[in-house]
Amino acid sequence: MTTERRTFTGLRLLLFLGLACTTGRSGLRGGLSAEVVKTLPVEVAQAYDLFAIRCSRCHTLSRPLSAGIDDFEHWEHYVGRMRKMPGSGISPADGEKILVFLKYYTEHRKDLPAGQSSEQTSTSSTGGAR
Repeated sequence: MTTERRTFTGLRLLLFLGLACTTGRSGLRGGLSAEVVKTLPVEVAQAYDLFAIRCSRCHTLSRPLSAGIDDFEHWEHYVGRMRKMPGSGISPADGEKILVFLKYYTEHRKDLPAGQSSEQTSTSSTGGAR
């Protein structure tokens, strides 16, 4: 392997690692704002925290929160499928806790305070700038 090729490969690796380290934080976009989480029952808020940590590993939280799923059996199937994804870190016990949040959210999302997304909250405070 030539020196140029090794340098290029090393730079690509550094770029990849840099992106991997920053996506955990940006993956939380679209989650519930801290103000909304404070209004949740304690058990549901704890389940939300686990949901936020585990589910943001692979996608933004707005993906499941805006899915409009009303059927709890669908959530059970969906979480079971996500649990099997490599790197999800979702144990069977975690899956059950995540379902506690998703069940509550499905039943109460229309009753939650306005401005439920942390992404919406952050963009509204910056005048819509990203």
